Amino acid sequence: MSYLISALVALAVVTALFAYADRVKRYDLIDSLWGPGFAVIAVTTLLLADGNPARQWLVTALTAIWGLRLGAHIHARNRKKDEDPRYVDMYRRAKGNPRLRMYRVYAIQAVIMWIVSLPVQVALHLDAPLNVLDWLGLLLWLVGFTFEAVGDWQLARFKADPSSKGQVMDTGLWRYTRHPNYFGDAVVWWGLFLFALHTWPAVLTIVGPLVMTLLLAKGTGKPLLEKDIGQRRPGYAEYVRRTSGFIPMPPRKLA
Repeated sequence: MSYLISALVALAVVTALFAYADRVKRYDLIDSLWGPGFAVIAVTTLLLADGNPARQWLVTALTAIWGLRLGAHIHARNRKKDEDPRYVDMYRRAKGNPRLRMYRVYAIQAVIMWIVSLPVQVALHLDAPLNVLDWLGLLLWLVGFTFEAVGDWQLARFKADPSSKGQVMDTGLWRYTRHPNYFGDAVVWWGLFLFALHTWPAVLTIVGPLVMTLLLAKGTGKPLLEKDIGQRRPGYAEYVRRTSGFIPMPPRKLA
């Protein structure tokens, strides 16, 4: 029953945000809710599940810390900018009722949010005491969170420096991967998956980190962002040739 309730809560949250976004005519607000939405699902499940309290509070805290930080970062980054061109383009290209088209985008986000969060929901129902898998999950979460938070912080500092205007960020973590924040995001969810991996049926929740990783590496994350940057920033093509696209690696030496 808690799984159904968490799904309904996710849909209700994005529906409420859509009503506000439609009123102010800024549909990219869903990006700011992406992280906090997972925190809402985790807290909802925590209130309904009857699992090991230590795991419940740890997993809920890790999910909330990740989600709230990401939401605050995206909101701070976007609030002084024009609407994300991707959403403007979706609205412009919509056939029939564009508002209905945009609501479908929001509803799909709710479905994906629920699917990705399955490891967290399952982990909160487990009675087993904390063991080595949980501590490995915590370690993986820390690695991912560090990559994501530090990568975002380094890029924000770079963009705030007037001398870097029009330049390509290729220092710090960005020297080893073109998307340390996306890589860290994916690793966070592989870490949370380990918290659920205490029974054979829980193996099925691997769909959560797989979907998140595919979205970031092959879907709406890296490909769309690089297409936009590559069109307007000189030197980016060379950066792409020498720098790993996702998994951190030493930069390649170009002839």
